[in-house]
Amino acid sequence: MDGILPLWKEKGMTSFDCVYKVRKLLKTKKVGHSGTLDPEVDGVLPICIGKATKVVEYLHESNKVYQGEITLGFSTETEDAHGEIVSSSPIEIPFSIQEIDEKMQNFIGEITQIPPMYSAVKVNGKRLYEYARAGEEVERPIRKATIYEFKRISEPVYNGETKTQSWKFEVSCSKGTYVRTLSVDLGKALGVEAHMSQLTRVKSGPFHSDDCITLEHLNELAQNDRAQEALKPVDLVFADYPRIDLNEEEFMRFKN
Repeated sequence: MDGILPLWKEKGMTSFDCVYKVRKLLKTKKVGHSGTLDPEVDGVLPICIGKATKVVEYLHESNKVYQGEITLGFSTETEDAHGEIVSSSPIEIPFSIQEIDEKMQNFIGEITQIPPMYSAVKVNGKRLYEYARAGEEVERPIRKATIYEFKRISEPVYNGETKTQSWKFEVSCSKGTYVRTLSVDLGKALGVEAHMSQLTRVKSGPFHSDDCITLEHLNELAQNDRAQEALKPVDLVFADYPRIDLNEEEFMRFKN
């Protein structure tokens, strides 16, 4: 069995949990995912099966699209909604749509980011989250990322009781972009504390949320020996790559 399974990863599962379950359902060991999603993030997780595992790196390098929510008013140790609050700046007067949109537009293009302490980046042989859990601070490497689109997809909502303001967003970005950090940095650009309060990956490479299948549905197909129906051809990975058509003579020359 060969192909790519565009899986919808549900919240609460690690990416490896998904790989493990797919291996069991499809009764094959040759399975690999193409880009880790944090347990609390749901969304598109392409999983390569059989010979398709050869293209994992190409999928890993592909651009991603996320939808999520940014909340202004306080920051957390993990830069998302699951960490302890480390600093707050109550929003007394909500920001206007124009102010928000202008600041978001300023992030489009190549940016630099400092990875969050709660991340898998390695420094001196240890992952940053290991330092964070031990209460240690280390110098983190600056990383480059490209933001192709960063836009608001809902009206900002102001909560006068909690003194916070939040809105839904969509971002199209290069691999390795920390959307949590992007949210925090947007807050800094507005002059307040912020964190990413929710995140979903809606597109990874050529695979969109509409293409995805859940583990529950895959299980139903596997029980009826129809799991192959859920797999997509490897060619889709290269759909946006330049293409050259060769005749037989040219192919033999290229091959040699």
